Amino acid sequence: MKFENFWYVVALSKQLKSNTVLQRTVLDEWLVIFRGDDGKPVALRDRCIHRNSRLSQGNVCQGKIQCPYHGWVYDKTGKVIAVPCEGENFQVTEARRALRYDTREQDGYIYVRLAQNPTEEFEPFPMPFYQQPGWETVRVINRFCNNVTNCVENFIDIPHTASVHPGVFRTPRQQQLEMTVERRSGCVIAQYRNETNNLGWFTRFLNNTGYKIRHTDSFHMPNITSVEYDMKPHRRLFITSQSVPEAEDSTLVYTDVTFNYGVWNKFAKLFVHWTAQYIIHQDVKALGIQWEAINKYGRQFSNTPADTIHVFVESIRNKIAAGEDPRTLPDKSVDVKFWV
Repeated sequence: MKFENFWYVVALSKQLKSNTVLQRTVLDEWLVIFRGDDGKPVALRDRCIHRNSRLSQGNVCQGKIQCPYHGWVYDKTGKVIAVPCEGENFQVTEARRALRYDTREQDGYIYVRLAQNPTEEFEPFPMPFYQQPGWETVRVINRFCNNVTNCVENFIDIPHTASVHPGVFRTPRQQQLEMTVERRSGCVIAQYRNETNNLGWFTRFLNNTGYKIRHTDSFHMPNITSVEYDMKPHRRLFITSQSVPEAEDSTLVYTDVTFNYGVWNKFAKLFVHWTAQYIIHQDVKALGIQWEAINKYGRQFSNTPADTIHVFVESIRNKIAAGEDPRTLPDKSVDVKFWV
């Protein structure tokens, strides 16, 4: 198993118009993204095979992209279909072709898979309740100066919330929480107990009656995290993040905040967007500082029991990095107490 076997977001569907050309990087591979003449997304290696210019600097017309340097034209399959300097002598050949990657379009996202012949078929992660009646989704995109592993660990890490987001998300109270962390089939699932109303600015709105909160965090190989809060009827929230590895020190994160706040859905959308972006900006800064220290002193961590969720995530991602299947790791479940 390799990271290239999985699907990665490269754009929002609405970003890619018929005449749009997008430049993206996934796992250090340069990509040019556009729509073919059938309207479906196309992903080619962002390199003209002629003189190595970048196709993403060119134009797309009727589903074909033209290199900005000497005008070579590529179709949706990556085949060269025009070379201006060859005039009437031009002939299409199989040898003249840019590397093409598989694409998918699902839940308002465009995905790319880098593996040419994957040994196993995986599906893009289904975004919970996306565009379903009674639910609203706020979608934000942020770039982190850090790797995917540290990003996904941050997104499902409770202890940092009181320090990095004091007052906004949580307030330091030295309140004891309990969690059961399980690793199974390439996933990590953490279920929390004793969550009450330490929910930051919007506590009165989210849970003013002291409803028993159901809180579950999860990681799904290789790059998906999901945070679910069920606070009471019409106060349910999912935060789903897809961390796209651009390079070892750069991760582009697409985050969906999908919520059911009943009659408040439309009104809450603006506040949810602002709060999500405010909190994520704080995490971008924290993870940037972490990456600076890792670059200077290495990746040795001193874990506590509350970091069990991270240890499980690392075991899964390390397996994939080694070309192995993390689903062969033994199932494991740990009960942990910690304080926030």
